[in-house]
Amino acid sequence: MAYKGSSVYDNEQFFENYRARRNRETSPNNSIERPILYELVGEIDGKSILDLGCGDANFGVELLEKGAESYIGVEGSKRMFDEASRHVNGTTASVYLSKLEDWDFMNSKVDIVVSRLVFHYIKDLHTIFHGIYNQLKEDGKFVFSVQHPLLLSTIESAASSEKRTNWIVDDYFSMGERTEQWIGEDVVKYHRTIEEYFRLLKEAGYKVTDLREGMPKQENFEQKKDFERRKRIPLFLILSCEK
Repeated sequence: MAYKGSSVYDNEQFFENYRARRNRETSPNNSIERPILYELVGEIDGKSILDLGCGDANFGVELLEKGAESYIGVEGSKRMFDEASRHVNGTTASVYLSKLEDWDFMNSKVDIVVSRLVFHYIKDLHTIFHGIYNQLKEDGKFVFSVQHPLLLSTIESAASSEKRTNWIVDDYFSMGERTEQWIGEDVVKYHRTIEEYFRLLKEAGYKVTDLREGMPKQENFEQKKDFERRKRIPLFLILSCEK
């Protein structure tokens, strides 16, 4: 059985393996994606923030510590939602259990919407991008990361457990569903080209202000060999938009 959306995180063994992998200081999420996301989000002091697919909400706790006025997290996995609830306990943050496809985007307006490595699990981004646009304040900002389209075009290279220094690219312009073996489970993801993400954003009315492909910076790596290896294959696509 292939898992869709956030349902894979409700598998206890997968959840524990994912958490151990994700929370490594040397993980690409911490050494590459997170610094770029903070750079693109920019000033957060006094801002209201909505985090779509908030995971364990540690990011939300960080944002509040850095001066955000309010934080709302939305998470579709019950197990991950429970983890998030524990992390925000005692803070002003709120987290909600909901699939993004079911989230009510007519709630109060916010300054910033963020989403980290979630949208490649979702089939219909057209509706969600329009919903986010409507929930943003005027001049509001939308920043999100996804798995780089190069990685999802074909999953042949993903089958190897070795540390990879190259990647097979095939079927790049054939967008749609891919089933990837990830942390021991079959997980459904959706491949889109960079061009398609841009088109969907423009169609929803956004002004795309920045685009990054996760170029690593040496100061974020303890080992030079890790830095050199991470320069070979793009792992993330990160986009910043304004209403």
